[in-house]
Amino acid sequence: MFTSGKELLRVCRENKMSISQVAIQREMENYGTSLETIFERNKVILQVMKDSAIKGTQESVKSVSGIIGGDAKKMYDYANSGNTLLDSKMLKLMSMGLSTSEVNASMGKIVAAPTAGAAGIIPAVLTSVQLDKGFSDLQIIRALMTIGAIGSIIMRNASVSGAVGGCQAETGSASAMAAAALVELMGGSPQQALDAASFALIHVMGLVCDPIAGLVEYPCLFRNSSGSVNAYISAEMALAGITSLVPFDQVVKAMREVGDEMSTNLKETALGGVAMSAKGQEIQEKIFGSNCGKI
Repeated sequence: MFTSGKELLRVCRENKMSISQVAIQREMENYGTSLETIFERNKVILQVMKDSAIKGTQESVKSVSGIIGGDAKKMYDYANSGNTLLDSKMLKLMSMGLSTSEVNASMGKIVAAPTAGAAGIIPAVLTSVQLDKGFSDLQIIRALMTIGAIGSIIMRNASVSGAVGGCQAETGSASAMAAAALVELMGGSPQQALDAASFALIHVMGLVCDPIAGLVEYPCLFRNSSGSVNAYISAEMALAGITSLVPFDQVVKAMREVGDEMSTNLKETALGGVAMSAKGQEIQEKIFGSNCGKI
């Protein structure tokens, strides 16, 4: 039904439908599934997302390696301290982004949307906006369909993999997907949703993937937190009426081209960035031993 942002906007315009409505229709046509089945399946997915976004804010969750753990709760407690620079809602959003990353690294249950390394952004954004605005689970599930539509376009025309395109393709894509969903939830148009997705990708264009010791923990943890904020910032820009000078499809193409030009050392190989810092190498040796060689 659509393979690009331009085609998606055309379908939305011609049928007077939102992105989520188009995505639901595509799901029903492509897989012969019912609307009820779609909602029931996504209800389970949504619950796992919400659980992972909340768990780390309520208890100190440690990773198996010991590299990360407890930061989500620290941020959540700080948000409630009454002496912060930012609004507590934004800080709680950040804590939820940290939470899912900690749950993932502790071998807990998550939804790898769009990947395990970027799994904290969409749950944080959806859980935060639901708590803040009182959206029903049905409305949030529709937002998940919008998320899927944007993600499918990125995957078809670029990548959501850090190993292929760096972290711009991973947490950047997650932010873009979440930003589009926020816009639709707030009553924005399909064009505004794509503008928001464009902003989110542009904000992190060129971001490398440099996990210490090759583990999806650090600095992935913090990029899930900042990626959640990126989604909100991008959505607010679009809802304010700011438009993306470069169309969504061209932004996705640019992201793919930047990823293609990026050194393999900066694409999840742990051979560059903070992974090759003295501290990063020290941690790698501690976990895998002095004879492990480069990952």
